Amino acid sequence: MTLSKYQIFSAIIKAGSLTKAAEELHLTQSGVSYAISTLEQDLGFPLLKRDRSGIHLTTNGSRVLSHIEKVLHEENLLEQEAAAIRGVNIGSVRIGSISSVSMNWLPGVLIKFSQQFPNIDVSTRMACYDEITGWLNNNIVDIGFMSIPVSKPFEALPLKKDNLYVVLPPKHPLRNRKLISLTELVDEPFIMPLWGNDDNIRHMLLRYKAVPKNIKYEIMEEQTILALVAQSVGITILPGLILNHVPDNVHVIELKEKESRTLGLVAITLKNASPANVNFICCLLSYLRERGQLDFETEAALMEKYWRKR
Repeated sequence: MTLSKYQIFSAIIKAGSLTKAAEELHLTQSGVSYAISTLEQDLGFPLLKRDRSGIHLTTNGSRVLSHIEKVLHEENLLEQEAAAIRGVNIGSVRIGSISSVSMNWLPGVLIKFSQQFPNIDVSTRMACYDEITGWLNNNIVDIGFMSIPVSKPFEALPLKKDNLYVVLPPKHPLRNRKLISLTELVDEPFIMPLWGNDDNIRHMLLRYKAVPKNIKYEIMEEQTILALVAQSVGITILPGLILNHVPDNVHVIELKEKESRTLGLVAITLKNASPANVNFICCLLSYLRERGQLDFETEAALMEKYWRKR
């Protein structure tokens, strides 16, 4: 069995068809079909099943996919390490991100990073906490932006303390208040952010015994939540980083309890991150420092010191 067969198999799964995979790999379709056929012979069982709707993994194909992806990932790490020894920066960075980070940090960081490391490929995916956790576990992404601490045994680097705020409709009776307590919101129609098991807002409401009695909707997308608040459907609680882009007619009020979430970077391992990922994280830290948005300088400096000594 060769790595090229693994690469072709992985490409087919990502592309969803042999034809698209062949185009992306600059191979003939017959060559791709032959590679998969011989890989199936090597393994002793079918990996793919074909029907009118396309190509799908067999049960056994699903079982071996994650192992094949790990082999390809380790090969990529080896290439990066060898390049780093030679003084060349190559490789890839795969990022799982939440929408607030994608909107406010990633555009600037990606521009800065591409200027410094033009030969390192970066791919990003956006989702909720649970989906990013799954991507990390299944080696689909290398690093993820999440609220920490997380329920899974990942390594985490805290970045920013992101305060939570109450968001009120245009004519809400509490709109002129400077502070609002969580207990005052229990009877309000509420739009609950739906971000997964590590959702700090839901945990906070449970901790204060202030879960709203009338949850109108549970929604992942923050801009949809804000649009509903602007239409007086209900109130919500959101982190400050999200609130850089709010409708003009909604009111943002501080919580009396001064609660916050901690945004951080999460990975299976940060200390042993690939050279490409280390370069990206250092670029991110530099970007946040320049804008006064890095709230955990001590932790960041210790991680950078560790990487320099590797």
